[in-house]
Amino acid sequence: MATQRWKPSATVAAIIEREGQFLLIEEHTPEGVRLNNPAGHLDPGESPAQACVRETLEETAYAFTPTALVGVYLSRFERAASAAHPHGEDITYLRFAFCGTLGAWDAQRPLDRGIIRTLWMSPDEVRASRQRHRSAAVVQCMEDYLAGRRYPLELLTTDPSVYKPRT
Repeated sequence: MATQRWKPSATVAAIIEREGQFLLIEEHTPEGVRLNNPAGHLDPGESPAQACVRETLEETAYAFTPTALVGVYLSRFERAASAAHPHGEDITYLRFAFCGTLGAWDAQRPLDRGIIRTLWMSPDEVRASRQRHRSAAVVQCMEDYLAGRRYPLELLTTDPSVYKPRT
């Protein structure tokens, strides 16, 4: 009997602070409208840092340059059964969270499908809105950032084979 290999879903998140406020996005999810860090999935052919740059631009219209790794987070999400997934979903996420330098905002750039808006929130506002968060990682990553957790980007190595086109 063959067993299916377990594979966590690799994601990235940008922890962006400006003048004491954090940049979050408000988005439509299967669980309703939720708040999240600018975040998304790692795509083929990119490093985690590159994915974070892309996702931040797509979800916020801001340029972003990662300067440090805030942390790596493993979490599990169990979604209830639905028409699309009659047996529910059991997803494990492996999140790489980065902080960095916020660049220019492109007012003409449309936000990704499902993103309602971006907003700036104080740490207390982020903490007080936990029931609206996409996951517990929203607060955890912010708290780790506020605690000064920073790891060099060199901690993550992306082998050159990742960038080769699929054959």
